[in-house]
Amino acid sequence: MDDKHMQIGEVAARTELSLRTIRHYEETGLVVPSARSQGGFRLYTESDVQRLMVIRRMKPLGFTLDQMRDLLDATDRLDAGADLDAGEREGLLDRVREYERAAAEQVTRLRIQLSRAEEFAGTLRARLPQETPPPAAVRP
Repeated sequence: MDDKHMQIGEVAARTELSLRTIRHYEETGLVVPSARSQGGFRLYTESDVQRLMVIRRMKPLGFTLDQMRDLLDATDRLDAGADLDAGEREGLLDRVREYERAAAEQVTRLRIQLSRAEEFAGTLRARLPQETPPPAAVRP
């Protein structure tokens, strides 16, 4: 991957996470900046950004910080892979498969919840008088 370093502000913009959230993930050991500038600023690589994206995707699915840490540990070890025997590799893959199953189950639950929310919004809309929408604002 690219060895270009980014400061935390760029990483926040790319991941759509707040600076505070990124710092919190650092404090909990989920992500560690790859380097520090001479001035002490956190510096991140593309790999760090990808790690934060995994965390960002897990959060709304209800995974805990410990679960995030466990999955990231498994994927880190699989990515490093050279020293893994077949049994250890299969154990790590089983952990990743379990997280994939849990994510798929949560996606199904969220789809049901979204469908119910859309149905509810439609029910409310049907109770409102049908009005002609106001004309679109003219932009200069």
